[in-house]
Amino acid sequence: MFLDRAILAIARLFARQLKDQSGNTLAMIAAALVPLLAMVGGGVDMGRSYLSQTRLQQACDAGVLAARKKLGSEFITTGVIPADVADAGNRFFNLNFANGSYGTENRSFQMTLEDDFSISGAASVDVPTTIMTIFGYSNVDVAVECEAKLNFSNTDIMFVLDTTGSMTRTNPDDTEPRINVLRQVVKDFHAQVEGTKSPGTRVRYGFLPYSTNVHVAPLLKSDWMVDKWTYQSRTPNTPTVDTASYYTVNYTVLTGSISDIAPYTASSCPDSTRTTSYGPTTTISSSPHEYWYDMFSNGNDYWCTGNDGSYTVYGKSYNNYSVRNHWKYSHDGEYYSYDYHYAPVEHDVTPLKGASGDDAPIYGSVPAYLEGNYTSSEPSYWSIWNNGCIEERDTYEIDDYDNVDLSRALDLDIDLVPTPGDPRTQWRPMLPEMVFEREIYWDFSGSFNVSPKDFGGYYINAEWADATACPSPARKLAEMDAGEVSSYVDSLDPKGDTYHDIGMIWGARMLSPTGIFAADNADVDGKPTSRHLIFLTDGQTEAVPFDYGAYGVEPLDRRRWRSDAESGSTLNEVVEQRFGVACAEAKKRNITIWVIGFGTTLNPIMTECAGPGHYFEATNASTLSEVFAKIAAQLGDLRISK
Repeated sequence: MFLDRAILAIARLFARQLKDQSGNTLAMIAAALVPLLAMVGGGVDMGRSYLSQTRLQQACDAGVLAARKKLGSEFITTGVIPADVADAGNRFFNLNFANGSYGTENRSFQMTLEDDFSISGAASVDVPTTIMTIFGYSNVDVAVECEAKLNFSNTDIMFVLDTTGSMTRTNPDDTEPRINVLRQVVKDFHAQVEGTKSPGTRVRYGFLPYSTNVHVAPLLKSDWMVDKWTYQSRTPNTPTVDTASYYTVNYTVLTGSISDIAPYTASSCPDSTRTTSYGPTTTISSSPHEYWYDMFSNGNDYWCTGNDGSYTVYGKSYNNYSVRNHWKYSHDGEYYSYDYHYAPVEHDVTPLKGASGDDAPIYGSVPAYLEGNYTSSEPSYWSIWNNGCIEERDTYEIDDYDNVDLSRALDLDIDLVPTPGDPRTQWRPMLPEMVFEREIYWDFSGSFNVSPKDFGGYYINAEWADATACPSPARKLAEMDAGEVSSYVDSLDPKGDTYHDIGMIWGARMLSPTGIFAADNADVDGKPTSRHLIFLTDGQTEAVPFDYGAYGVEPLDRRRWRSDAESGSTLNEVVEQRFGVACAEAKKRNITIWVIGFGTTLNPIMTECAGPGHYFEATNASTLSEVFAKIAAQLGDLRISK
């Protein structure tokens, strides 16, 4: 419009001058008209060119930003921008600079994936001229460049990973078990983050596998562990003396064979099918007594390890197997009959401490008199080894989760540093072989009894009954290369039941900048650190009263729960409420929480913990990879780099 008016004004001026016959005015105006047209036309045409260039630059920037955000943490090995990423970039470019905008022609936009996973762009258009075409300039070429890069500030990322037995299952749309999918996704996530971080930026990774408990003792100081602790255990009572005849026994295989059954995974432990029968006894001598009989076996014997709906099945197969049992009298002698006092028993656990208070606890053993010696009036002791898991410090049974008293719930105070010599504030070594569960029998019948009990048989032992689990060791925050990450995640060992609270408690402890690892987790070089906790689970809370875990044997130790009837809540509900408290404490430390349900739905406690846009549900490997890509895209600072 402005250009049309300028041309019209010049034409009218020229017409008036044609009628004016005085002097040389017309000649003078004619001489001035050419430069005047050049000035006006150049200004108009260049104004359109500058406007087109500005808008084109904005469109280029929008396109590469959208494409880089869509790419997220996807790990590209081909060097080619994926089609969906290119579509996102082109869509935003088109929205900001439509074809034919400002009268332009020959619009072009190209994107390239750079070696550092930034996305660069080049855009160009032709701007047709109006007046300047008189002078031989039919169009003005306009070209711009742009680039979007995902930059990271100093960042700490703590993976809190559910490694319960159900992680050995395979999702319906996948061909690999969940644990294998998780391993690969974490490796790809690490590769993408490392490939996009800026020079001089520190990105650290930490890992906390959890199930029934957490394996964190090697990360602690010996001063943070108790000197003595009381376990639900037993001691042998004074034995009675009896006499018996002793025989030597020899076994001779007559027919058939025994073979091992290759271990396999199942959702339940199969019943044994082995049948056994005995032949008649043949007496060789009455004095001294000597005899033999044959034993015949067919079928399979099975035994299993694991829980949480996933068992590793072992077995032996008997095929027409017969054995001759030859008994020969040796002598008469005394033996000692024991029964046991099942009760809480205090033990000295200082052998599990390091040489100094600052040294880490050690993998060592504690002597415990747990069993009688049938040839002696002195009981024999067992060498009880710790496994690296812990029992939590003091707490209480919470009845108001909106007003938790952290001076009593020391387990939920994620920043409290233990006081040497104060066992309330210290952690305790987990010793599964030490623990017997009164009055629960080996078929898990019976009912818990908090009172001491004398009994000549065996109540279930937590270790032998597979009623405990200690996952793979946790790893503190550290800069890690691809080989270290790969080696670590490949070592994860799925087992145990699902206690989400202990995972959140220790994930927050290991990430907090003001807690027991404050010296390691503080900001460096004056640069703030962005802290992220990625919590992944494949199942709902599954707390089992028979388990020996971070709070002992719950119905016997009664530190946070007694029973459904007495507590007014199920153990699952208690675990979930405590998870919520620990999550809130983590967020008070400016920790960003991401929660992922893999092959499961998330309960309201978890979605509330993460908050909008920070929780995801993935049904298979592909969607889990997409979830991690979305998280990685939001960890960094997405910006235009040129």
